Amino acid sequence: MEKIRRPSHAGSWYTDNPKKLEEELEGWLSATGLTKSTDVRGVIAPHAGYSYSGRAAAYAFGNIDPTNIIFRFFFFFSTRIFLLGPSHHYYTPKCALSTATVYKTPIGDLPIDLEVIEELKATGKFELMDLRVDEAEHSMEMHLPYLVKIFEGHPVKVVPILVGALNTDNEAMYGRLLAKYVDDPTNFFSVSSDFCHWGSRFHYTHYDKKCGPIHKSIEALDKMGMDIIETGNADAFKQYLSEYDNTICGRHPISVFLHMSSNCSTKIKIKFLRYEQSSQCKTMRDSSVSYASAAAKVDA
Repeated sequence: MEKIRRPSHAGSWYTDNPKKLEEELEGWLSATGLTKSTDVRGVIAPHAGYSYSGRAAAYAFGNIDPTNIIFRFFFFFSTRIFLLGPSHHYYTPKCALSTATVYKTPIGDLPIDLEVIEELKATGKFELMDLRVDEAEHSMEMHLPYLVKIFEGHPVKVVPILVGALNTDNEAMYGRLLAKYVDDPTNFFSVSSDFCHWGSRFHYTHYDKKCGPIHKSIEALDKMGMDIIETGNADAFKQYLSEYDNTICGRHPISVFLHMSSNCSTKIKIKFLRYEQSSQCKTMRDSSVSYASAAAKVDA
């Protein structure tokens, strides 16, 4: 029986008008000027409202050449997109799988890969995500319109994984468990994260005055983390978070992806291509959220 996850944030976080949404996505993708790469196997991209992070996200999704992922071997291969998103409202110390059968968007639907969901359930390591929890969470939904747009006309299924408040051991465990999927060249990975949430409303006001204005300090802090992510070293990223406590909301999905990359046979190289802030903080009364977009490529 079909179980639908509605596009619950459409009409508020992004437009629910299909024509307008298509035009926005096309405009942002075109403005990147990026050349599509046949080696892109994953992205790290933001998940704020499109008025804030839609343009930045295009620098991740604009790299993707779906024909290479899907038709690398034979024309009848479809691709799976593994969605890894943080949980903002629901607490779990584990990862949770969607119980939906289809994710709807204003511009097209994405069926869930039920076979892989069953395979992951059988490990005994995953919770099941109630549909209300699924629809309340925005982190994966904000990637869906871009994925529908980029993979338009190609057979695609999704594997949504809500990544909870994992401890270090569980980040490594899920990374090892999911690593085998990286070695299948018909699989793709969409990792959802914003970067620094700065200001008293986020209870985070780290400021290194040596950097100059507050927004430059935030940028330096974020770029330190981005540089570490690019090395692929999950332990170094964990040490960075422990030292600076940067409010990267997708820290757990990113960590799992780093462990996946280091436990698979395929060599994956992450490269950040865009960095933006929602506003430039100049005083301690200000606040901002940072957005960073990266492509994860096969490194021959």
